[in-house]
Amino acid sequence: MSHSHDDHHDHDHDHDHMHEEDVIVLTDEEGIEHEMVMVYSFDYQEQSYTVLIDRNDVEADGVILRVEEDGEETYLVTIDNDEEWDKVVNVYNQILEEESK
Repeated sequence: MSHSHDDHHDHDHDHDHMHEEDVIVLTDEEGIEHEMVMVYSFDYQEQSYTVLIDRNDVEADGVILRVEEDGEETYLVTIDNDEEWDKVVNVYNQILEEESK
């Protein structure tokens, strides 16, 4: 999993429910847009997290972002705290391990 340190990501959901993928467009530090696919969401210690992979490069590392809500707005936020990051990655790895049994 990649771990980048940048701020809030505004995102657009592809609301065409004919597709099975939830596509979110993220803009990286260089201003390049990436179409990301939400592959998993989970809760840990009263926070929600989502796992995204690049729609056009599924072999690339995924990214885990914290889901934050402000009224009706939903934001995906990078996890800047290394302790939180380590715990969230461990929880996600445990989930993957359980699901692969």
